[in-house]
Amino acid sequence: MAQLIIRVFLIFGIFILIDIYTYQAVKTAFKNLPLANYFYWALSGLILIYMIYALTTFDRAAGPNKVVNVFMGLMILTYIPKLFVVIFLFSEDIMRLLVGSITWLSDFLNINNANPDRNQYIPSRRAFVSQVGLALAAIPLGGILYGIWQGKYNYKVVKQTLYFDDLPEAFDGFTIMQLSDIHSGSFDNQEKIAYGVDLANEQKPDVVLFTGDLVNNKAEEMEPWIETFGKLKGKYGKFSTLGNHDYGDYITWDSANAKKQNMQRLEEIHAEMGFSLMNNQSSKIEKDGQYIEIIGVENWGKPPFPQYGDLHKATENVDDNAFKVLMSHDPSHFDEQIKSFKKKVHLTLSGHTHGMQFGIEIPGLIKWSPVKYRYPKWAGLYEEAGRYLYVNRGFGYLAFPGRVGIWPEITMIELKKA
Repeated sequence: MAQLIIRVFLIFGIFILIDIYTYQAVKTAFKNLPLANYFYWALSGLILIYMIYALTTFDRAAGPNKVVNVFMGLMILTYIPKLFVVIFLFSEDIMRLLVGSITWLSDFLNINNANPDRNQYIPSRRAFVSQVGLALAAIPLGGILYGIWQGKYNYKVVKQTLYFDDLPEAFDGFTIMQLSDIHSGSFDNQEKIAYGVDLANEQKPDVVLFTGDLVNNKAEEMEPWIETFGKLKGKYGKFSTLGNHDYGDYITWDSANAKKQNMQRLEEIHAEMGFSLMNNQSSKIEKDGQYIEIIGVENWGKPPFPQYGDLHKATENVDDNAFKVLMSHDPSHFDEQIKSFKKKVHLTLSGHTHGMQFGIEIPGLIKWSPVKYRYPKWAGLYEEAGRYLYVNRGFGYLAFPGRVGIWPEITMIELKKA
């Protein structure tokens, strides 16, 4: 508890320092407009008070709620733009300090020409520089506002065509739709979610695969959305697996039995939506006398994430030479086990990262998100030794109620005979 209090004080101490430093730009840029100073501190103070309220009233038994979403939204909306100002001002301050040091040293060494009336060596901040810094901060501010307002529903259909020598001929042109990370506990707009599901159905996939994190913490979060996601259609069926959030590990339960009942209800919901939940299991899809294997493992991730997945168990009834498509929520599983697994897994589908819901992607030019420093394989297609991994950017959102540059994704993969 003491460590938690120290961390909270440290975090808010950093926030206050950022506020104080940013205020230097406001004060300099609007020195002829005193009301701007009062407005800055009134707004910053209200935001800090709300954030403190959100932290002190957080109920771990209930899990993240709308208050937490607002907390995350305000924190990112407020302090990311301010960081831009801080960085810009800091660069100016380095120059001011450098100029001041040179001037002082010149006076010190050249006593005859020293300026006895000089009372300030470090130049004052320039209003123009502060104004430019504040103007630059408006760019991320606008992007974050759009991400909260529209970005989280800016669904994108991403298409991939993959070629395999050993794909059964009957499956040449077979299409897989992958959805991941629905996080239904965060949803707040029935119409937008319905649009996303309709867009998915317009792709007319042969099979639908969902790779985990149906909820944030509790099965009840999905109750209002069963009918909506039950409308998803796949000619050869719908299959799913579990993600780290589906187990209810991140909240406090009244009893072990309550947690167990929650999991049972979640499994029922998968069935009610028409999904076959693959908990370390495999299933054949047959077409014209040939087949491919759909395999699902429970969540397997690097610590602190749980390792419930059992690849050996999931593939025990799978022929070595069968064409295999694996659902595994966490992409780190690919590097740790799947790519070197004795039974070749042709295609692995993962999610989990959300692309951190924040980044920059310009096809052919740049693909960046802070999450890449935690997950080297964080979004899109990867290949090693003829084994493919596709990481879906997620359909929903978690904590931060928006998406900036990393849009919600519906993946369509077409399998082709090489």
